[in-house]
Amino acid sequence: MHGSTLLDGLGLPGRDSYDLPTSSLRFDDGDAWHIEIPSCEGPLALAAVIDEAKNRSVPVHRVSQGSGIMLQTDTEISDMLEMGAEHQIEICLFVGPRASWDTGVQASSTGGRAVAGALRGADQLAYGLSDILRGVQLGLRSVLIADLGLLDVVGKLKRSGDLPADLIVKVSASLPVANPATARLMEDLGATTLNLPVDLSLPMLAGIRSAVDLPLDLYIEASDDFGGVVRHYEIPAVVRIAAPVHLKFAVRNAPNIYPAGQHLTATVEAMARERVRRAEIGLALLARYADEPAASLDV
Repeated sequence: MHGSTLLDGLGLPGRDSYDLPTSSLRFDDGDAWHIEIPSCEGPLALAAVIDEAKNRSVPVHRVSQGSGIMLQTDTEISDMLEMGAEHQIEICLFVGPRASWDTGVQASSTGGRAVAGALRGADQLAYGLSDILRGVQLGLRSVLIADLGLLDVVGKLKRSGDLPADLIVKVSASLPVANPATARLMEDLGATTLNLPVDLSLPMLAGIRSAVDLPLDLYIEASDDFGGVVRHYEIPAVVRIAAPVHLKFAVRNAPNIYPAGQHLTATVEAMARERVRRAEIGLALLARYADEPAASLDV
């Protein structure tokens, strides 16, 4: 018996979807795609995104941040949430502590980088949960999680009423969701939006879409330390097969800014503006090639 037969019996796709079926799923607003600008590190970066988006007529639906809730003041978080509400932009903040910023050495080793987003020990798990509780008290309703145990805990606390039922739980690209079974597991644990590895092929994306209904988040352009893919010409096909999908635009050939702060303000703001410019380029390609036979959208 082949493994694909057993997967089919579990209600999972037994192979990648090479026929690239069109997804009929949509966001609550009826859209097939949303734009996400990642690495938006604080109010100044968000202001730059909003200004650049206005100048370029780019709709920005979500910004995400990587330095963590713990490295922003209450005022900075409140300012971001206020700007987000005013411009109808979801503000998604990363849980602060993680192994790569801790006292351990495995996360910084060549072979141990997979543990970089994990929370080391019960204390750090509690710190991560405290980070979320603080954000929620300030009005935050979207968090970015890279630890499987914390994802499970947050899912349970939402169901028990200890965390808001409308809290958006975004799985980080640092917690790989590389196949349909993993995607289903993340959904079962409480994820509400899935960040996928940057280099999945279109058939792989379609296979994951067939396993879950959650919004998928995909880097169209990724930073160098995440592989540096540039796949703008695939946007029409990505939207067609993966909807609802957040199209994410990072910047190649740019420094790693985590954790960000005032010492990097100029760089952070410049990168925020360039990400919006990249999104403008991507949306132009989407408009130009949406009607091509290989990528027709029906949207």
